[in-house]
Amino acid sequence: MKLLELHVIQTVAPSNLNRDDTGSPKDALFGGFRRARISSQSQKRAVRVAFREWPLLSEEERAVRTKRLVEALLQRLSGIDENRARLAVENALNALGFNVKDGGRTEYLLFLGEGEIARLADLIRENLEALTANPAKGKKGAEVSGDLKKALEKVLDGGKAVDLALFGRMLADRPELGVDAAAQVAHALSTHKVDREFDFYTAVDDLNPKEDTGAGMMGDVEFYSATLYRYAVVNLDQLLSNLQGDVDLAIKGLLAFLEAFALTLPSGKQNSFAAHNPPLFVAFRAGVGLPRNLATAFESPIRPTDSKPISALSVEALVKEWAKFDKVFGPLNPEWKAALTLVEAKVDHIPVKESLAELRSAAEQAARKLLGG
Repeated sequence: MKLLELHVIQTVAPSNLNRDDTGSPKDALFGGFRRARISSQSQKRAVRVAFREWPLLSEEERAVRTKRLVEALLQRLSGIDENRARLAVENALNALGFNVKDGGRTEYLLFLGEGEIARLADLIRENLEALTANPAKGKKGAEVSGDLKKALEKVLDGGKAVDLALFGRMLADRPELGVDAAAQVAHALSTHKVDREFDFYTAVDDLNPKEDTGAGMMGDVEFYSATLYRYAVVNLDQLLSNLQGDVDLAIKGLLAFLEAFALTLPSGKQNSFAAHNPPLFVAFRAGVGLPRNLATAFESPIRPTDSKPISALSVEALVKEWAKFDKVFGPLNPEWKAALTLVEAKVDHIPVKESLAELRSAAEQAARKLLGG
């Protein structure tokens, strides 16, 4: 397997970046101790938002996840009577098995590339007569010819959308239209044990008379601070396949993922905590072989000392685990690796770069060797 892995150590101040259904920050048991946790799903969402807002990728290179596909298509069918266009869209989507419900939304979230949506709109416009010959039949789908149905399905090829290629698409009712994800993202875990804390707060009513000193409201928010180990791996062959063999786009997408994964976190409760703490250590490992999550470096929780912060101790434990696995199982073959570190820790066997731009450049050279181009 051709792969590129990312290993990140990041210390975040008191925060609640990713909370559960009760509002508590997520956690997990690991090595017998309670750890801070950030889910992979929320991290992927942060990466996709960065793709759009920074922007690291053009609109044509991205996908959207939505139940509002009917509205998105209608916007691209301007100039056609809205009722007729809506009937054509609903018949087309029902023919694909996407089940447009009474409210005009699909039954579940669909993840489609912008290119797929644009070509779907073009195909609907070209086949307007056929798609408006009969009323939509709801969940059973409208009757369309076999050739038109095949043409509609052929549009759903991923559209060369990088985020769709990285994170994949699962359609329970139409598994043949799915896309295997090229990227795997681990749940981030604290390298040490954590205990949740509570912030009790009150809010003052600005218009209270002077003699009324009571609070207008009160409540509490749970939080913790943590040094996190974050890990992700990209299957380069799968990424290239998902992007229809476009090497330049695969490398652009890989570097966009490296940058977005390294620099983003979920944004939960940031208005209350502002825990905008950049990573203290970022490393990549690229080559041919098996992926290697190094979370076992922290199975025994890191404990603070007077001489070194937890972040530096975590980096040293990570590098030691990396070297241990290399000695026993061997490195990738061939292998490229580099690291960026802001802590005073020994990083003996990994070339250290001075900036994220240098690290990104080293990753690009490795990816071009592996993918060609």
